[in-house]
Amino acid sequence: MCLVEVEKAPKPLPACATPVMEGMKVKTRSKLAVEAQKSVMEFLLINHPLDCPICDQGGECELQDLAMGFGRDVSRYQENKRVVKDKNIGPLVQTDMTRCIHCTRCVRFGEEIAGVRELGATGRGEFMEIGTFIEKSMTSELSGNVIDLCPVGALTSKPFRYSARTWEMSQHQGIAPHDGIGSNVHFHVKDGRVMRVVPADNETINEVWLSDRDRYSYEGMYSEDRLTTPMLRENGEWREVDWQTAFAFVRGRLGPSGGPVGAAIGGLISPTASTEELYLFQKLLRSLGSHNVDHRLQQMDFSDQDVAPLFPWLGLPIADLEQLDSALIIGGHPRKEQPLLNHRLRKAALRGGKVMFVNPVRWEMNFPAGPSILSSSDLVRDSAGVLRALLQLRGGDAGLEALLRGVEAGEVHRRIAERVVKAGRGAVLLGNLADVSPHASTLRFLAGTIASLSGAAFGYLGAAANSSGAWLAGAVPHRLTGGQSAGTGGLHAQAMLEAKLAAYLLFNVEPDADCSNAPLARAALETARCVIAMTPYRNALLEKHAHVLLPIALYAENEGTFINVEGRAQNFAAAVTPPGEARAGWKVLRMIGDSLGLDGFHFDSLADVEREFQQARAGVEPANLNRWRRPDRLVQSGSDLQRVTHVPMNAADPMVRRARALQQTPDVADDAVRINGVTAKRLGLDGTGSVMAEQNGANLRLPLAIDERVADGVALIHGGHPGLAALGPWFGEISLRRA
Repeated sequence: MCLVEVEKAPKPLPACATPVMEGMKVKTRSKLAVEAQKSVMEFLLINHPLDCPICDQGGECELQDLAMGFGRDVSRYQENKRVVKDKNIGPLVQTDMTRCIHCTRCVRFGEEIAGVRELGATGRGEFMEIGTFIEKSMTSELSGNVIDLCPVGALTSKPFRYSARTWEMSQHQGIAPHDGIGSNVHFHVKDGRVMRVVPADNETINEVWLSDRDRYSYEGMYSEDRLTTPMLRENGEWREVDWQTAFAFVRGRLGPSGGPVGAAIGGLISPTASTEELYLFQKLLRSLGSHNVDHRLQQMDFSDQDVAPLFPWLGLPIADLEQLDSALIIGGHPRKEQPLLNHRLRKAALRGGKVMFVNPVRWEMNFPAGPSILSSSDLVRDSAGVLRALLQLRGGDAGLEALLRGVEAGEVHRRIAERVVKAGRGAVLLGNLADVSPHASTLRFLAGTIASLSGAAFGYLGAAANSSGAWLAGAVPHRLTGGQSAGTGGLHAQAMLEAKLAAYLLFNVEPDADCSNAPLARAALETARCVIAMTPYRNALLEKHAHVLLPIALYAENEGTFINVEGRAQNFAAAVTPPGEARAGWKVLRMIGDSLGLDGFHFDSLADVEREFQQARAGVEPANLNRWRRPDRLVQSGSDLQRVTHVPMNAADPMVRRARALQQTPDVADDAVRINGVTAKRLGLDGTGSVMAEQNGANLRLPLAIDERVADGVALIHGGHPGLAALGPWFGEISLRRA
């Protein structure tokens, strides 16, 4: 369709593939050019079905637009049209391949952007067909982008299929909440319901792409277990109440008339909450006399929190990742945990940069990785090995040499150290697995020291929308808003659960799936005299132990701010109204504070909350370097088998766990325990059937899977699966025996 007439050329030439030359004269609207364009249009329509009235692409179809501009009013084609059988390529993308015009955009996307060539072309001419390799489904974490790229209705959204027409929907801006990137999205809304989510252009963050988790998670908003009315539990039975009754109950339990006070109250809040909700939540707890507030539900090591950065950030702008010459990622799987950060790292690798990993699992990558280490015991020893090799290159340090006594640097350690030192622009990044490791403080020291000695940036990949913003909001026990010291502070998340406090406030937390020590959380809730849960969903554990459930809005129904891993604040407004009596979380927190007679909760609008928060955080600048504590010694693994827990991308928070289409993909949590063949042989297991897993005195029968990606001595188990809640903490010694 881009044929143009070039003077002295014997025939029309494609403008997109013709180099510009000195003195060239190009005519784009001459009779010859227009006739050539119309001829191409006629060829495109020869086999295309005339099913626009039932096509989901109708109204936003590029072929429709071109046909209006260049098509004939009467077709001269009388032969039978080609028909192509539809293919099932997974739960996310619907195919109608008879409509395909062989542009091969989807094929090029897989090869050039996603890094996984899942679609290809077979046959020639009009007999060419686009499909997957031997009838496999698309499993890329970016697969939904082919829907936006397809110029016709050959590839459309399967969950959205036949649900609305383009011209019936209104478009609203939003921010995705499922990782620390803050991808920009558009909600397409009809009759007060989100019908689909598509990417909004933002070159500095998500460019024009969107991960499947961000695209399809909206289905979780309409789950059958959505909480729409406040509920009270009386005599073991739940009943629906109005908001006034619910607030009166909260006032009776937390007010001055005999309820738990001060340090007897603890608050746990999800890092997917908006910055304003995080700010009001910690303000509510502190107004009640308690500093027991935390968003770090999965963290296990808090020993260096007093010297931690004011807020953990990426260490450089997101867009700069693609310019790195080297990146060392410790304990992270960015392809599935931060897909669009991984896309930037892939571009760096393709331009010659080396992206290297230290992980207990050899994750599948979509780009050629640099020298990497499969850590067989724990991340500490192999990270220390890289530091040892770095010291050998740069010169010793007496204090570091003493700490690293007994640590050997192998060939791979030396290759990584050499690459980090020689890189013009380098970065050392801690991933989700390192952040929740029981040795997180040691890993922070080792990674930070490697970055300091090599001149690289040091940062955190970020697990949730407000993993950085929660620190700034003051949702940690030892610091107030803006990083000011809270004095003696309060209890962190794990200590709160160990203390078995009298009262707990939960905000969008499902303890059996969101906490790294679910048995500890369950025991704490069992003994509490008061559990107040602000939640968008009904949950079995909450229904058993909570005393009041307060329905709150989800991200497309809410307004507020997310602060992403590069420290960028992005505001979003509500696209739809929450269902039933559910209300925005910040409004619920404001009303609780008001009903308790606490000062400072009289806000007329969200803008007032944001203004107060901005004043409190003014002047805070990101700084990760030198924000760690040197350990006295390196912790060694003391068991033959260590449990390591990974949260699959579609099990990361309550909403994605309820998104029906996402739960049909491979990236979901299951209850299997994965070990490699060498470990299985050493334990006397044949790799089939089930095993009895024992951890912290708890026994659970689990399916066994042999996975050669897993390092020797490691048992990989998924997090975010309620069925595994009884087993024990996410990391630690575990034993397996034949069931």
